[in-house]
Amino acid sequence: MDDQALQAAQAPATTADTASDRSARPPARRAATHPGKLGKPAEHGTSREAAARSMRNTVVLLTFTAITNLADGVTKIALPLLATRASTSPAQISAVSLTLSLPWLLVALHVGVLVDRVDRRRLLWGANALRLLALGALAEAALADRVTVPVLCAVGAVLGVAEVVALTAASALIPALVPPEGRERANAWIAGAETVCNEFCGPFVGGLLLAAGTGFALGVTWVSYLAAALVLLLLTGRFRAAQDASAARPAESVNQQITGGLRYLWRHTLLRTMSLILTVLCACWGAWLALMPLFATEVMHLSPRQYGMLLSALGIGGLVGALVVSWVNRFLGRRWVMFADLVGTFAMVAVPALTTDLWAVAAAAFAGGMGGTLWTVNARTIGQRLVPDAMLGRYTAVGRLFSWGAMPIGAGVMGLLAEWLGLRLAFLMFAASVAVTVLPFLRVLTRPALAKAYGE
Repeated sequence: MDDQALQAAQAPATTADTASDRSARPPARRAATHPGKLGKPAEHGTSREAAARSMRNTVVLLTFTAITNLADGVTKIALPLLATRASTSPAQISAVSLTLSLPWLLVALHVGVLVDRVDRRRLLWGANALRLLALGALAEAALADRVTVPVLCAVGAVLGVAEVVALTAASALIPALVPPEGRERANAWIAGAETVCNEFCGPFVGGLLLAAGTGFALGVTWVSYLAAALVLLLLTGRFRAAQDASAARPAESVNQQITGGLRYLWRHTLLRTMSLILTVLCACWGAWLALMPLFATEVMHLSPRQYGMLLSALGIGGLVGALVVSWVNRFLGRRWVMFADLVGTFAMVAVPALTTDLWAVAAAAFAGGMGGTLWTVNARTIGQRLVPDAMLGRYTAVGRLFSWGAMPIGAGVMGLLAEWLGLRLAFLMFAASVAVTVLPFLRVLTRPALAKAYGE
């Protein structure tokens, strides 16, 4: 994409009204903002209908996200557990878990192009169809006692690809189905559902279902994916990307469109800086999650119950962030709310290097979880306002490639640093990497830049 196209894509975000602009509005525009004063029930009714559609679409997307993330949480614990019954090799068991996340590194960019070309609701249906086929095949193999590591890897790969498609398409649907004033709420609710269902309820429910039997667990999960697909019938609005000749040319090849998406992100200073900072933060999350089990047992000497409390603090922080994000945005301003993620992530990886006190480490984990959700909600809303609809699938895919792809890299680097430098110094190295992001954040994510992004 050339510079002229980039400027055209950013143009809607640079027309924010000032106080003098609002006072200079013509009478007709004033009347439109207060239809009740001139007795125009038709306009007011249209506004009510639009608000009702927005709320309905938000609830449908929230329900779809909650059900599918709950089912994803079940599969993410079920497949590794089934692998332990099929093999005692640590490498083979870890390979099964890897197949669930590896598609983010392998196919995310191509899925982004697909989301920008195809009806996005149909893609959600297609993703759930893949899930139903994969779980159906696994259930049949389980009944015939033919569950092997290759079978589990194949099922995990299909479920991983389906997750990439579903999350990318669902995120790209929000701007088309929810007006700007409702997107922060929609993103907060959806982020909260992801946290609660994937990190809390999913693994817990998965354990209970597997205790009742493998076939029963897979059957309930299969029905959940089917129910989520049926819920999508209630969506109303436009499901295909709005085509913009300057942003998405039908004659372009897949590779050209991928390059266009990468170029768009790199040329946009605000979005580029946010993505690079998020990459560092997600690497820290991957490092923390990889090393904390060893640190908690060997250094902190925690019992399984205490370790569960520590992990719960991380998820509870994320849930609290989703509940309060709108309020703290108004009270502190979005810039400092997003900066809270840098502070929270720094605390999460720095505190274990300084103390082994359970409550201190748990409080730092809570701060990290809360900051992560505060960043997620605001960053998604900014992207949905700035990025053209025809580019949104590729933008979402690139962003998730950087962030989700950084987590296994962070985990690997943390392992090496812990071997060479020890556990505490390894944590401090990642804390230092977060500190490096402070200066670019303060330089680029300024109050005027964020106000322009929100059209204020």
